[in-house]
Amino acid sequence: MVGKESEQAGIIRSGAKLVNVISNSVVPKITLIVGGSYGAGNYALCGKAFDPRFIFAWPNAEYAVMGGQQAANTLLEVQVQTLKRKGHEPDAAELEELRKKVAASYEEQTDIRYAAARLWVDGILEPGQTRAALLTALDVATRYDSGKAFKTGVLQV
Repeated sequence: MVGKESEQAGIIRSGAKLVNVISNSVVPKITLIVGGSYGAGNYALCGKAFDPRFIFAWPNAEYAVMGGQQAANTLLEVQVQTLKRKGHEPDAAELEELRKKVAASYEEQTDIRYAAARLWVDGILEPGQTRAALLTALDVATRYDSGKAFKTGVLQV
């Protein structure tokens, strides 16, 4: 959904409406990450910023601000600019070594176990445990009603 056609079709407006409705929703929010959860998709689909009651993930899940390759390139560029400000111009071999180091570090940090160790997710579930865990989470989440009214403000069309 990235590109000129999507932007002209109103993907930003539609995404903003989705974010508005989810962030103002008063139903219990439970998130299950089954694959990669990155960037705006992570936030828009009830990531940590929307304060879901529970966040679960499968063992193969990845969780990060942005995808691995994009993040590695961005972080590499930041490190190169830092070196240049210090008066050091890295050569091709040094750039490749930095790229490998940054990519390995980011790959480690996108692993769902990294997120679970920091309590960013509430549990890592084997796929076969998913139904039971979600039923328990729904049972727990529906025991309390905050009584907040659902208000989204004005949704422009």
